[in-house]
Amino acid sequence: MSRCISYVLLCLLVISSSALSLGQSSSINVHKRAPQRKRSAPRRSHSTVTPAHKKKLHRAFVASTELRPMAKQLLEQPTPIAYTAVERYAVKHRADEGGMLAHLVLGYAHLQDKDYVKADKELKLAALPDSELSDYADFFLAQSAAASAPDQQRVAALLKGFGDKHTDSLFIRQAEIMRASALIGSKEHDEAIRLLEGMRDSKPDVELALGQAYAAAGQLARAVSIWNHLYAEMPLSQEASAAQIELTKLGGQGLISAPTLEQRRTRADLLMKGRRFDLAATEYRGILDSIRSDMSQQSLQHELQVKLGGALYRQHQLEEAKSLLESVPASSELYEAERFYYLHEIARSKDDGDRERQILSDMMQKFPASPWLQEALLSASNMYLLRPDYKNAIEFYTAQFKLFPEGKYSPYSHWKAAWLNLRTGNKDEAKRLMEEQVRLYPAGQEIPPALYWRARLAEEDGDYDRAGEYYAYILRRFTHYYYADLARERLRFRFDAAKHDPLLDKIPTQDDVDKNSFEAPSDDLRVARAQLLTNAALFDFAVRELQAEPDKLYAKAEIARVYLKADRPDRALQSFKRAVPGYFAGDITDMPSWAWNILFPKPYWNELTRYANANGLDPYLVASLIRQESEFNPQAVSHANAWGLMQLLPPVGKKMAKEVRLRHFSQDQLTDPNVNIQLGTRYFKEIVDSFGGQVQFALAAYNAGSDRVKSWQEQGPYRDIHEFVEAIPFSETREYVQAIMRNATVYRLLYSKNVQTARAAP
Repeated sequence: MSRCISYVLLCLLVISSSALSLGQSSSINVHKRAPQRKRSAPRRSHSTVTPAHKKKLHRAFVASTELRPMAKQLLEQPTPIAYTAVERYAVKHRADEGGMLAHLVLGYAHLQDKDYVKADKELKLAALPDSELSDYADFFLAQSAAASAPDQQRVAALLKGFGDKHTDSLFIRQAEIMRASALIGSKEHDEAIRLLEGMRDSKPDVELALGQAYAAAGQLARAVSIWNHLYAEMPLSQEASAAQIELTKLGGQGLISAPTLEQRRTRADLLMKGRRFDLAATEYRGILDSIRSDMSQQSLQHELQVKLGGALYRQHQLEEAKSLLESVPASSELYEAERFYYLHEIARSKDDGDRERQILSDMMQKFPASPWLQEALLSASNMYLLRPDYKNAIEFYTAQFKLFPEGKYSPYSHWKAAWLNLRTGNKDEAKRLMEEQVRLYPAGQEIPPALYWRARLAEEDGDYDRAGEYYAYILRRFTHYYYADLARERLRFRFDAAKHDPLLDKIPTQDDVDKNSFEAPSDDLRVARAQLLTNAALFDFAVRELQAEPDKLYAKAEIARVYLKADRPDRALQSFKRAVPGYFAGDITDMPSWAWNILFPKPYWNELTRYANANGLDPYLVASLIRQESEFNPQAVSHANAWGLMQLLPPVGKKMAKEVRLRHFSQDQLTDPNVNIQLGTRYFKEIVDSFGGQVQFALAAYNAGSDRVKSWQEQGPYRDIHEFVEAIPFSETREYVQAIMRNATVYRLLYSKNVQTARAAP
């Protein structure tokens, strides 16, 4: 009986992690530029098709072009009317690939509806040998059989030779695991073991199934070993929970199934690393309870107490964490640095400045090379920045980059030290540090602000040649960055362009994207299959096909296009931003116009312009604000319970609805683009007016709250609004304001007929 339950559990896991988990739904769900290196390396090989196969794929694509809207409607809302529309299409196109694709859609829809008889009928029609997506039909047929009947021999038979029949299918691995599950269910244990051992690659899906196969074959010791390995070393996988259930059942039968001490420790550490602090704390407690009476394990006990204290701190259980950490004796072991760090963070949380500084001093003396000291210095620096206590902030930022010149926080800390020296009037030290920033960290993200503010200081000193060269360099090298706009605004004076500061030569040039790399070769099999799947509105499967070529820019571009056809501009934007992360450094002509349209979309443009104009707001600024807040996902709900395109809190939405006399307002209306934009633009306009029309103040308040912005204003004086923005102590808010201002400029450049090009006259 227990083996039967185990088999059912495994089948559920296989199905849930396979294609059914990807079920379709409505939520699928200026100056002359510096020379740049072209990324024109030869493309790596891709899955190709023969000329004859290419023609066949093209015919299939053409034959199915009209299917997508009907298929999309069916998969989103499987009503009888929707089914009828696709069925009629299948009949009309029964002589071509469009008909087989329609049968695939119908079979998949019935499979999701758990109508397995109808699913089988349609999928068999889609599984004909000459069908381009027959592997999908065969795999779905096997899923239907596994879910509908206890005849596991039939499932195994359906999947036998799947990989030989469909050599290019992405389902080969899943099909093999499902077949192994069916073999276990039909008591063909040795065949299942042979199959799974041949697949073994340390991935949790195979490990769980292999443990099941050994257990079914009566080789329990082998099963326990595999499951313990899975449970301990892959604790964040869903298969780890299934392995724990299996181990618990064996323990209930009197079999020794507990993982070793080393495995338990590994599991706890991996849970901690995966930010599952509650589970990590439970594991650390369990280990401590098991070794508490073993005096030979005192050092390990102390180390685990520190780990447990850290897990408690991460769960905000400060008093218990502090008590536990202080109970650990002082030591010269490496875990002592970790203990210091958590005690430092607790002291910071309690605003115990003397204790916090003492701990930092002890850490720098005893563990000057510890990564925990890096974390503590960053925490202390940022704490003093927020207070604001710039003197102490500078001290600890400086300690960071001096103690850890190659450390991960050193470029940031070096820049903050330079900036705070400027803010406190130490202009000579600020200039020195800004120039040093370029020498030490020329590829860092802090280079644009370092160049801009060094140019500002040069301008104040009357050194217009240096200022002009730096501004011009920013415009060439960081064309669409926030600081390019600022540089363009300043560069209204003459300077000697023949002079050159060799310091700028240290900054690496930006790789330019080859325009041709956006276009897929005509013989790429994955792209062709993805296009067919897109015609069938099987968008997630189309994306999966393209993700099989992760090194191809054209495949990433095609993913964005798939999301557009799925009416998900937000997903298209997200995927394409990851595909071309350096797009702000280039010029508009560096990428095709359709690529920029994906990166800077204009959905809901009629509503946006209507309400922006009604409130006296720049539509491009509003579009940029929405892009930053929700990436144009009208269903977005944040962890702070902000809703919709402009991320309005329900109380704010209710207040704005009353002001615009929107009757019968409900919270759910915030996911309506028209309502959200109407209320959001009204709210933003009120914030703009409250700060005298200064947009940067309003944006900062939209993100961090008006009270905080007013407190930051009081920390002036500031040279201008740009110094205020740079001085915002919250990195999230500062980058938020800068991103929206930058993106609004790009929106205008792309779409406004009354805007100058980004290239100024030389």
